[in-house]
Amino acid sequence: MTVTNQQPSTETRRRALTEGRILVLVAIVLSALTLRVAVTAFTPLAERIGGDIGYSTAIVGVFGMIPTAMFALAGLITPIFVRRLGLERTALVAMLLTGVGQLTRALVPDTWELLGLSAIALAGMGIGNVVIPPLVKRYFADHLAVMSSVYITMVQIGTVIPALIAVPVADAAGWRISLAVWAVIGFAATLPWLGVLRDRRGRDRVDTTAMPATPDQRAGNIWRSPLAWGMAAMFGMTSLITYSMFTWLPKILADAGADASFGGTMVAFFSFIGLAAALTAPSFTARIRNPFPVVIVCAVAFFAAFAGLLIAPMSAPWLWVLLLGMGPSTFPMALTLINLRTRTQAGSAALSGFTQGIGYTVACVGPLLFGVLHSVVGGWGVPFALLAVAVLVLLAGAWQACKPRMLEDTWH
Repeated sequence: MTVTNQQPSTETRRRALTEGRILVLVAIVLSALTLRVAVTAFTPLAERIGGDIGYSTAIVGVFGMIPTAMFALAGLITPIFVRRLGLERTALVAMLLTGVGQLTRALVPDTWELLGLSAIALAGMGIGNVVIPPLVKRYFADHLAVMSSVYITMVQIGTVIPALIAVPVADAAGWRISLAVWAVIGFAATLPWLGVLRDRRGRDRVDTTAMPATPDQRAGNIWRSPLAWGMAAMFGMTSLITYSMFTWLPKILADAGADASFGGTMVAFFSFIGLAAALTAPSFTARIRNPFPVVIVCAVAFFAAFAGLLIAPMSAPWLWVLLLGMGPSTFPMALTLINLRTRTQAGSAALSGFTQGIGYTVACVGPLLFGVLHSVVGGWGVPFALLAVAVLVLLAGAWQACKPRMLEDTWH
């Protein structure tokens, strides 16, 4: 009799977790497309905007640090919002912040207003970074690898396309239109989330599978987990290296005799390899019980690229950048492992927030420290030594993150 009484509740929960998956898929795809556009739509126009509203080159460096700073902050605070609002409402808030921030920053006449509203847009994107993995786990637990590839690929597309068309759009319609147009995606992403919330009728806030149920499940205990620290190191070092190379690769090649257009082409090629990794790395990660050997291959690619760019950058630049682009395959691997190494949505949300909060905090200093070391020593050897150390830390973190165990077994 007890079993009979419990069965409808179980079936109801399963229906609640699987209904409307097409709508959720649309919501996740549109949300993922927004997660980098505020960065790459602005960077190509930074000098033009500065000339118009009157900020210095130093302020461009501040704009360069805001993304990782806001992503780090979002990683630390998003689990609090998830516990209070639920995953879907938090995703909706993230997309609203993204849309409002991108639209209003295109209208302001002042540097500090532009900084502040950019921070709002990036905070929304940072929250989106954190909530998408547990949302994938909630609705697509039976297709984690495929859905991880889908949303990570959308992130990469949202990284590449704004950078490619920002200048042509600004030439045709002005930089304000070039910035503001991307707000459309953020606002569009709110619509399917509203539909999901309507269908769930508030179950996102009462579904016990999404919330820590006992003291031993509280997200605060994640600070005791070696798996979580390994994930943070893996993600953080990958991001530190990637953002350093995005910032300094053109300068490295220019010092070796390349022109500015070639440096830009190499950055685009670097981004394209990341797109290929987003399509393949999640499947490899899901199929291998312990994917640490894949991380070793990525580390070797990093070391080979660093050596080539340092010793003979223009002898085979396409090869060096190809290898450089293979190294950050550990980024989609880490995002996929967030779900593969957790049993529950609560665990996924906690691990996602911890990994990205700590990881982006570390990554924030990467481009700055790389440049400072170059200025101090007058060459690229010491900065590349910094990145080599980062790869070693990445390997140490991945050793913990890739072990076939679950977060919930390690955070007590």
